[in-house]
Amino acid sequence: MQRLLFDKLDKWKNAKNRKPLIIQGARQVGKTWIMKEYGKKAFKNVLYVNFEQSERLKTLFLEDYNIERIITVLQVETGFSIDKKNTLIIFDEIQEAEKGLTALKYFHETAPEYYVMAAGSLLGVAMQKKHTFPVGKVDFLHLYPLSFSEFLLNLGEKKLLEILQSKDWENVNIFHDKYTHYLRLYYYIGGMPEAVAHYITNKDFITVRQIQKNILLGYENDFAKYAPSSIVPRIRLLWKNIIGQLSKENKKFIYGQIKSGARAKDFELAINWLADAGLLNKVVLINKPTLPLSAYTDFDVFKLFGLDVGLLGAVAELDPKILLDKNNIMTEFKGALTEQFVCQQLRCNGFDNLYYWCAERGTAEIDFVVQYQNKAIPIEAKAEENLQAKSLKVYAEKYKPENVLRSSISKYKTTGNLINVPLYGIAHFFTD
Repeated sequence: MQRLLFDKLDKWKNAKNRKPLIIQGARQVGKTWIMKEYGKKAFKNVLYVNFEQSERLKTLFLEDYNIERIITVLQVETGFSIDKKNTLIIFDEIQEAEKGLTALKYFHETAPEYYVMAAGSLLGVAMQKKHTFPVGKVDFLHLYPLSFSEFLLNLGEKKLLEILQSKDWENVNIFHDKYTHYLRLYYYIGGMPEAVAHYITNKDFITVRQIQKNILLGYENDFAKYAPSSIVPRIRLLWKNIIGQLSKENKKFIYGQIKSGARAKDFELAINWLADAGLLNKVVLINKPTLPLSAYTDFDVFKLFGLDVGLLGAVAELDPKILLDKNNIMTEFKGALTEQFVCQQLRCNGFDNLYYWCAERGTAEIDFVVQYQNKAIPIEAKAEENLQAKSLKVYAEKYKPENVLRSSISKYKTTGNLINVPLYGIAHFFTD
């Protein structure tokens, strides 16, 4: 498996002001694998500690934060000799070790020479708990399911990826049919590493779907195991309702669609738990596209998207024949898969905050607005080849942007200030 995050890990390793690194991400996106694999490639030795599997080490940080004591205990417990210049120390499931997150602060302050990585399947949830979090004392990287770019790379299509990365749109258009073929595959398989690896080896769609369902079942088991018991029923209701919310023409989240009479206060904690666990992406309404976008948000109005387009298809139980038929893939499910895809690629490309815009009275809606190169860029995601962009026209007339962006199944082209970027190239449009 090849992941583009390796380049960022190199930058972290070689940084002069290196801090302990926390890799965030939902369960099953490959955090443990990437830490171990990078350790093998970039270090002579790797010390791996999983706090979920060691009862003794769960108390490692309770006595004090003396790093030399901690290193000694680790060496005795594992029988491993740590060479601070050549060893990567991996703390996996660090949220299971009491005060483990706080201890990272002291690695930075008193022993910065050690190379330390940490991760946890529900680390985002753990960060909201009572223990002091080492603000400013750690570096962060977020690992998502494989992006479409990584999907191409792992399918052996490095040249196709290089053309996309070059943003030579004339050459990209030449291979439009090939990109579209792989896009259909990605809509079905998605980016969960286990599903992608199985497809590469076996080309078996049925088992890929079963792998996706098993991952979903694992997430549901996590609700009962890790979430506060008081909100578990609401988490389950919300989780089951995502498909219905995304299949609406207007994808604004409606509490009443989960349960008759439901209000924000009934499900706010459930939404936050799923978002902190990395299983939901929240896209918030902005009142106007003025920078910084975060200053013009209405946090009470939002859309929710899932973690992965393949998992979304599994929840909806969409048949592979429908998804892989070029005449249906972009129109089935009312564009939900397309918006999920675009959301996912933007997240993978480093857009931590996504927004959308809606005109008064709902007469027009822009699916996504991102802040890029000191500009607010509107993006309309189109699920079919009908390229009318009524909402973009309304937006353009009102705010007079330099460019508006439409992402669809059609080839790259420009018409005035309207740029049509093919869906498979949306992430690469936003690279320098």
